[in-house]
Amino acid sequence: MMVHIRELEHSEANYVESISELHKRAFPDFFLTKLGVSFLRTLYRCYLENEDSGIIIAEEKGKIVGFIAYSYDYPNFYKSLIKEHLLEFALCSLKAAVIHPSFTKRILRAFKKSESVIKEEPYVELASICVDPRAEGKGYGSMLINYIKAKVNFNKYAYINLETDAENNKNVNIFYIKNGFQIERTFTTAEGRKMNEYRYLPGGSC
Repeated sequence: MMVHIRELEHSEANYVESISELHKRAFPDFFLTKLGVSFLRTLYRCYLENEDSGIIIAEEKGKIVGFIAYSYDYPNFYKSLIKEHLLEFALCSLKAAVIHPSFTKRILRAFKKSESVIKEEPYVELASICVDPRAEGKGYGSMLINYIKAKVNFNKYAYINLETDAENNKNVNIFYIKNGFQIERTFTTAEGRKMNEYRYLPGGSC
């Protein structure tokens, strides 16, 4: 069965709904999912509209079975969220914040992330990768990874960076290692979540 991997155009905002629903299915217990589908729609629309960011999709029979959201300038992407969309995000997450008051501080910390993601070298952030749970094991995740590897100009950008859970996440960590990523560091978030930061650089050295 043929799967088509391609970059979404800025004008293809109609795909954002399917991407958000796919995120919800794949990550039902994640923090961003708990903020609601409207929050996810706003977030992924921002990736699509931002000139230094984008979304790559895996499409099968006209349906999205996987995607990657990425940014060539992750610190400024976060700054643009605050500058241009803060009220919109606040309204989207209001219900979740009322039900879970502790979410408010976490949301605010997330929007301050622009400072913590600054690196010495220019890099590409693989911010989100998602494959439909019903399509796992078909290699779509690796196809998406290979697409972004081929897309990045490593003469301009030092590496591809990503973060994922270090604990209770064995298969995902194995997946990134198999796809050429190496652990740069392990750290713990303010919420006590242990994370691995990975980097990919052609040649296998970071």
